[in-house]
Amino acid sequence: MTPEKRAFENHKLEKRLCREVGRAIVDFNMIEEGDRVMVCLSGGKDSYGLLDILMKLQARAPVNFELIAVNLDQKQPGFPAHILPEYLGKLGIRFHIETQDTYSIVKKNIPEGKTMCSLCSRLRRGILYRVAKELGATKIALGHHRDDMLQTLFLNMFFGGKLKGMPAKLVSDNGEFMVIRPLAYVPEKDLIRWAEHRQFPIIPCTLCGSQENLQRKQIGNLLRDWDRQFPGRLENMLTALQNVVPSHLMDRTLFPFETIEATGVADEDGDKAFDEEPVASPAAQRWEADLAEPGNARAEAAVIPIARAV
Repeated sequence: MTPEKRAFENHKLEKRLCREVGRAIVDFNMIEEGDRVMVCLSGGKDSYGLLDILMKLQARAPVNFELIAVNLDQKQPGFPAHILPEYLGKLGIRFHIETQDTYSIVKKNIPEGKTMCSLCSRLRRGILYRVAKELGATKIALGHHRDDMLQTLFLNMFFGGKLKGMPAKLVSDNGEFMVIRPLAYVPEKDLIRWAEHRQFPIIPCTLCGSQENLQRKQIGNLLRDWDRQFPGRLENMLTALQNVVPSHLMDRTLFPFETIEATGVADEDGDKAFDEEPVASPAAQRWEADLAEPGNARAEAAVIPIARAV
């Protein structure tokens, strides 16, 4: 690829990232006038990308808001503690490095070979909530992207028995903060390309990075395979998360299945919702009507040969 072509593609990528992050912020009312947004920075590509795009939007947004980058140094062996302060210092952004030895706690309480992420996440959340309060933050921004949200949906279905995803905006566990995920519409592959272009100083998570058989990693591989084989599938899945039809699920707390009755009125969300594809032509619509009419000769002529074939 020529330098000109590469520059053109990178410009398109930047516009797309800004557009998708801006769209998520507007759709879910994530950032408002006067907000102080604490951006959680891990040293991975996603949080670097989140901070980078938010800084670009901050410069052109119609509302005024403040950004504070926060990193939690968990005292992992070999963690390069100098990288983030140097990087953030060059950006000229306000930042805070919180040092807490959660690594030792996790290693002490989780048997060798077992998944460490759950305990690590709980400890990290508690510390970040405290830091957010000390810094006067009104919003906590996390770097989860579209693929993370879909992975969470499948993890909860396969292993948790719940139809539950990762929301773009929610109230924190302690009820004190609004947690936002501005990368909700952004595919991971775009963040990978952006990190390469921006040459972020990536810091790997040595605490859990060696756990190759984590369920989340397996689901992630599945989604990446789907994305390669069936372009557009992941976009459709994300859209589905925003188009929930409670009457066509099985949660009795969301829909009164016990008390529904036939009304005699056609319902667009009725059994037609189970058709694999829409009716293609007026002729097909006429045949559908004929087949539904009792005693119709054309219907019988069509159905009897099919029944014999079966």
